Amino acid sequence: MPQLNPAPWFMVLTFSWFVFLTVLPPKIMAHTFPHQPTLQDTQDAKAGSWNWPWH
Repeated sequence: MPQLNPAPWFMVLTFSWFVFLTVLPPKIMAHTFPHQPTLQDTQDAKAGSWNWPWH
């Protein structure tokens, strides 16, 4: 039963984790967003009363 032989698949697993842990994180961390978030105004909005005629 060849699927029980770990020799070829252990190297594939090791190499794939090596790629995931060394190549991909710098690429992901170098990603920048096109629009940087701006600070919101910290003052509360004043809610006035509505003067709608409720007929």
